[in-house]
Amino acid sequence: MGTDNQTWVREFILLGLSNDWDTKVTLFVLFSITYLVTVLGNFLIVLLIRLDSRLHTPMYFFLTNLSLVDVSYATSIVPQMLVHFLAGRKVIPYVSCAAQLFFSLGLGGIEFVLLAVMAYDRYVAVCDPLRYSVIMHGGLCTRLVITSWVSGSINSLMQSTITFQLPMCTNKFIDHISCEILAVVRLACVDTSSNEIAIMVSSIVLLMAPFCLVLLSYIKIISTILKIQSTEGRKKAFQTCASHLTVVVLCYGMTIFTYIQPHSSPSVLQEKLISIFYAILMPVLNPVIYSIRNKEVKGAWKKLLRQLSGLTSKLAS
Repeated sequence: MGTDNQTWVREFILLGLSNDWDTKVTLFVLFSITYLVTVLGNFLIVLLIRLDSRLHTPMYFFLTNLSLVDVSYATSIVPQMLVHFLAGRKVIPYVSCAAQLFFSLGLGGIEFVLLAVMAYDRYVAVCDPLRYSVIMHGGLCTRLVITSWVSGSINSLMQSTITFQLPMCTNKFIDHISCEILAVVRLACVDTSSNEIAIMVSSIVLLMAPFCLVLLSYIKIISTILKIQSTEGRKKAFQTCASHLTVVVLCYGMTIFTYIQPHSSPSVLQEKLISIFYAILMPVLNPVIYSIRNKEVKGAWKKLLRQLSGLTSKLAS
C-alpha cells in the first residue's frame, strides 16, 4: 500500500503563468478572444474551401487538415487554461492530464508531418507542374494525410505511455500551463535519462525527418525558381510557396529550439511562452497567413462576400 501511495497520484496542480489576480483576468480575456478567433478563423477557412470549387485541390485539402489540427490542438490546451485563470486551485485529474498530453503531443506531431506533406505538394507544383495532377492524385493525397494522423498518434501513444509509467512519488505540482511532456517527466522521482533519450529519438523521427524533407523540397524549389527567366514567372512561383514557407519557419523554428536537446532546454518560463506560442498564436496565425498571402484564398473570400452581399440585398428587397 505504501508503494502505491509513493508511485501514484490522483491529480496534478498546474502552476500556470501567474498568481496575480489582475494578470490572470487580463490573460483570461485576451486568450478567450484569441481562442474564439482561432476557432472562427479556421472554421471559415474550411468552409471557404468546401464552398469554392476552385479550391478543391491537393494544397487546400492539406490546408483543411491543417486547420482541423490547429483547432484541435488549441482546444486540447486553451479551455483548461482559461478555467484555471479563474479557479482557486488549478487542479487537473491524473486521467485528464494523461489525455491532454496524448492529444497535444499527437496533434503537434501530426502538424509537423502535414507541413512536410505540404512541402512535397509545393515541390511538385513548382518543379513538375505539367504532371502535378497526375502525381498528386486523390488517392495519394488521402494516403499522405492518413500517414500524418497515424504517425503522430502512434508516437504520442508511445510517449504518453512511457511518461505516465514513471513513479511520481508525492510530486504533483507541474510548473507549466498544461501537461507538457518535459514538465511531467520532471516530476518523476527516478532517473529519467531513458525518457529523455526517448524524447530525443521521437524528436528526430517526427520532427527532424519531416524538417529534412521540407528543407530538401525548398532547396529544389528555390533552384527551380532561380532558373526561371522572367521576373513575373519567378514572382508567381514564389507566391505559390510563400504562405507555406512562412508557417514552416514559424512552426519548426521554436520546436527545434525546445525539444531537440532536453538537457540543455530553455528555462521553465521560456517553455511556458513557447507553449503559448503554439497553443494560442500559431492556430490563429495560420488562417491569417493563408488568407493574406494567398491570391486564390483572397479571391475566394471576395467571391463569397459578393455572394453574401447579393443575397442580403435580395432578402432586403
